[in-house]
Amino acid sequence: MKVDFVEAYPPTLKHLCAAYAYSRPSVIRTRKGNLLSFFVSISIINLIYTKILTNNNNNDYIIVLSKNDSTFYKLHVSKGENDMKKLMSTRAVADFLNVNEKMVYSLVAEKGLPASKVTGKWLFPLHLVEQWVEAQTINYPDTGSLQPLQHGILILAGSNDPLLDRAISLFNNQFQAPLAVFGNLGSMGGLRALRQNLCHIASSHLLQEDEEEYNFDYAFQELDTMPAVVNFSRREQGLLVARGNPKRISRLADLAEPGVRIVNRPLGTGTRLLLDREFNKAGIKGEKIDGYDNEAQRHLDVGLEIMAGRADAGPGIGAVAGLLNMDFIPIRWERFDLMILKDRFFDEEIQRFLSLLHEDSFRKMAQDIPGYDISLCGKMIYPCADDR
Repeated sequence: MKVDFVEAYPPTLKHLCAAYAYSRPSVIRTRKGNLLSFFVSISIINLIYTKILTNNNNNDYIIVLSKNDSTFYKLHVSKGENDMKKLMSTRAVADFLNVNEKMVYSLVAEKGLPASKVTGKWLFPLHLVEQWVEAQTINYPDTGSLQPLQHGILILAGSNDPLLDRAISLFNNQFQAPLAVFGNLGSMGGLRALRQNLCHIASSHLLQEDEEEYNFDYAFQELDTMPAVVNFSRREQGLLVARGNPKRISRLADLAEPGVRIVNRPLGTGTRLLLDREFNKAGIKGEKIDGYDNEAQRHLDVGLEIMAGRADAGPGIGAVAGLLNMDFIPIRWERFDLMILKDRFFDEEIQRFLSLLHEDSFRKMAQDIPGYDISLCGKMIYPCADDR
């Protein structure tokens, strides 16, 4: 059952068939009076005329198809199952996954199997279970088989950075197309978006267990293969505090003192992971610190919370301290990278953005913001010369 090419009218049916050709679902939904689920069971090629006949007795439909040779095809379309039947019971999902029912509960608790207990008993949405199975799959097919991303848009996603924001603005000012946009998802979120084919470039600064390298282990774990890695900058991580440092904060342990309130970054961000790592090394329980669960989405937001007096300190980068005229307590320099699936690396829009990193306009803009080292900017980190 496959739709290869559609040229059908009226447009509503054309869109219906095109959606089927793109996503290959077992059920297509459309609206004609009521919400109906249609089961499609014919291959449709080069349609030039379409007519829908309604059987009022049972709400079935006959779609009459005409091809270039004037041959007509009739496609019987009937009401689909009630949507509630797509919520599987424990036994049904066990049969679907070919496991016993006890294993289903273990998968919910330990492996994140999508489930709901809204009715008092476990229910499993079929479409989410299918997505979960796909997400757990290893040895994904070559990315060349993935559908192309939206034409005319360059999508970056992952870790937030003020210089990256400015680079995207500069790119959009210099080029009419594509339009560059950014999704602030945190470093881990960017990697997940890259895996799900939701972005062209993921930005990340995840410190590895050896506390020397960045991003490689996380990328391989999330993607099951290594992407191309291009450096964007090195930047200094630390604690942002108000001008003059009124609380006299000089080290992480001071954040646990009475009367000190912090603002934090969200889980999954490289900055939050670094802070938690440093807390563990110092024997500090972060959850005991006032404001630990108060999260700001961007580095600039951390600084603004402190300037507004709602917090005394927060993790952030030195560039924000410079931009907002704040004090800064350094922790370490880090590498901030851009990761790109190898099969997309030479796409025109990606190469156009990477070329911007070598231009004088970008370099001058970066040098005007303290807290960055762009000596590696635009250089390939992986694969390097030794790996090729």
